[in-house]
Amino acid sequence: MPLAQLLNPAQLHARQAQPNLVLLDCRFALDDPAYGRRSYAEAHIPGAQFADLETDLSGSVQKGQTGRHPLPEPTQLIERLRAWGVNNDSDIVLYDDGPGAFAARAWWLLAWLGKRDGVWLLDGGLKAWRAADLPLNSTTATPAAGNFSGQADPQLLLTAAQLQQRLNDPQLCLLDARALPRFRGEVEPIDPVAGHIPGAHCAVFTDNLDANGRFLPAAQLQQRFATLLGNRPSSDLVAYCGSGVTACHNLFALCLGGYPLAPLYAGSWSEWITDPQRPVALGDQ
Repeated sequence: MPLAQLLNPAQLHARQAQPNLVLLDCRFALDDPAYGRRSYAEAHIPGAQFADLETDLSGSVQKGQTGRHPLPEPTQLIERLRAWGVNNDSDIVLYDDGPGAFAARAWWLLAWLGKRDGVWLLDGGLKAWRAADLPLNSTTATPAAGNFSGQADPQLLLTAAQLQQRLNDPQLCLLDARALPRFRGEVEPIDPVAGHIPGAHCAVFTDNLDANGRFLPAAQLQQRFATLLGNRPSSDLVAYCGSGVTACHNLFALCLGGYPLAPLYAGSWSEWITDPQRPVALGDQ
């Protein structure tokens, strides 16, 4: 079974009565952290439970040490997944408003813990669900506790120190998922330092989507990342972004395009700049 899988709204609607289905609403807004929970309370796909980026899908921020969305402690995340009713054999569908960045973070976390089959993203998210005129409600599901047992895979992660040691490696293909003006350092609306990690390539995560906010076909995604890789092997690819969230969208898209799951620099830019000794680049290079 492929690691990255998509469902369209009609396919999800047809499966909603499936007994082992877990549906997680991952909506969030960086400029309004309460947005997701508020929106979920107003209306969500029937049966969905709310997964908050900051309280469920991230750990505690340590000022001056971590990025803005450090990874959660594996044991705490496993407990949360069990509370949502996740079993080892559960089918899990993840969605956000549409672009898929927050849903992809949840997908990556599940893969990190070893849940690598039976996980889907709703292609187009809630926007597509609404466009299909499918039902919504405001009822909070109360599932029986699940028995999910996972273990974090260190092979999927790169630390800041490990990345810094590899910066001069010509084989390294470091992909930055942020928008080009932030990558260049022309603007920085969130973090205190502008720019990017030296040697990185700008690979804006929204370029994985078509004009309707759906993922591009696998062949187009394969070509997109083949262009970025050049003649380097995919095993030398590393993804990052501002805080380890939108990079997961690139990792999901890479898997859709047929590439293996590449490592994530989870601390990303917001962690990188906590140490002024780490190099910073501006412009396109």
